[in-house]
Amino acid sequence: MEITMNLEFDVHMNAGVLYDYMLRHTYTGTAGILGSAAGALGVVAGAVTHYPLYWILGLVILAYQPVSLWLRAKQQALQPVFKEPLHYKMTDEGVSVSQGETEQFQKWEDMYKAVSTGRSVILYTDRIHASIFPRKDLGERQAEVIAAICAHMPAKKVQIRF
Repeated sequence: MEITMNLEFDVHMNAGVLYDYMLRHTYTGTAGILGSAAGALGVVAGAVTHYPLYWILGLVILAYQPVSLWLRAKQQALQPVFKEPLHYKMTDEGVSVSQGETEQFQKWEDMYKAVSTGRSVILYTDRIHASIFPRKDLGERQAEVIAAICAHMPAKKVQIRF
């Protein structure tokens, strides 16, 4: 007897959830790493050479990215699409997301990767776009969602911590 999976849940997007995603996405990419390295280098150069301009420049570079990400997350959270919860349905075929009359579906084999942060489980549909599942919204279903992702995606594409 074959058991089919049918897991449904709602998630609510807000600035904090979006900011968490943006931080993870940015600081694990080349631009985020290089920006952090440049800022740290500026601070170190200022300390070594005693030129306050290097120190100030390094701090500005280090502070710019998180501040700009927070402002972008706050602005994005105000978009109409995030006013209502997103309804997700995971089946053996893939993942659908719906809101009102609109629905999108993505097959498991087309998923790019799955990762996690302390606040969310993130399922990338391509290099840039993702479905974000806040752990607070998943509640007791968190283990089921992670198990479903792990069961339907190759292990090399899954980097989720509990």
